[in-house]
Amino acid sequence: MLSQQPWPLTLSIGVFAAAALIISVAGVLLTAKAERLARITGLGELLTGAVLIGLVTSLSGLATSVTAAHAGHASLAVSNSLGGIAAQTLFLAVADIAYRDANLEHAAASEANLLQAALLIVLLALPMLAMARPNLTLLGVHPVSVLLIAGYAFGMRLVRMARERPMWRPRITPQTRVEEKRTTRVSRCRLTALWLSFGLLATLVAGAGWLLARSAISISVHAELGESVVGGVLTAITTSLPELVVAVTAVRCGALSLAVGDILGGNAFDVLFLSASDFAYRGGTIYAAISTSEVFWVALAILLAGVLLLGLLRRETYGVGNIGFESFLVLMLYFLGVMTLAMA
Repeated sequence: MLSQQPWPLTLSIGVFAAAALIISVAGVLLTAKAERLARITGLGELLTGAVLIGLVTSLSGLATSVTAAHAGHASLAVSNSLGGIAAQTLFLAVADIAYRDANLEHAAASEANLLQAALLIVLLALPMLAMARPNLTLLGVHPVSVLLIAGYAFGMRLVRMARERPMWRPRITPQTRVEEKRTTRVSRCRLTALWLSFGLLATLVAGAGWLLARSAISISVHAELGESVVGGVLTAITTSLPELVVAVTAVRCGALSLAVGDILGGNAFDVLFLSASDFAYRGGTIYAAISTSEVFWVALAILLAGVLLLGLLRRETYGVGNIGFESFLVLMLYFLGVMTLAMA
């Protein structure tokens, strides 16, 4: 159990900044190693981004939510998860700005990306049901927390099937980037070393996430900020920095499927933070301990995911500032949402 005594403010800010730096640097290194693993294992950019990178770059956010929930800070744990999803959707718009050839959602079109966006909306709808009936519990855990895990596993199976045997194919245009299925052979020793270094970076990211949560709790106490704002904006954006780094770096390298898969796959995995937080929270189900601000965050995340899905379906080639209408709307809606929550 974490001590409820907050750290000194100066120490908290220093630890928070150091943890953010570790998370950011590790994200760059994870990108390079994940691209190599995609070629060696034959997983492909999309599955590597959706599962491997999406999971690993989310470890800091997972550690933050679980740490906060175990310490009894339900709002911080839930808002960190939901705010992270909103922030990462915003980061996809930033990656769209970084890709100058065309609208990113147009160039990286695939059935698997559509499935991931739809899966995210379905998974986000489940916590809304739990928030409407928070007293429905089994051994102190809400049934929705178990359904989230099962839904994620089923959704990832659909994504894998869509890559291997697609039932829908996008219209190929000059701006469409089709993922090349390449496989690189390396010795078993080099592959083992690559996995070990990848695992070491993952552990480093998770440890930084724990420090981030602990320092964020102290900052919220000293600054008298609401946990929904601290979790939904401060820790959510910081723990999501690896996704931003990976997405922009991948786009600049031409690995578009890796960039989109990283964001969408990471978002789907971030919903599972709620399940982990519910299990870690010891005051009953965590959905009964949150405020209307967390309901706002989940509604905003669903709205942004829906707008993104519209953009993936319509595939506008060029738009405002050479980005699609979906990226423009995501940018506007996110900042309006944060301002509304801050003023409230």
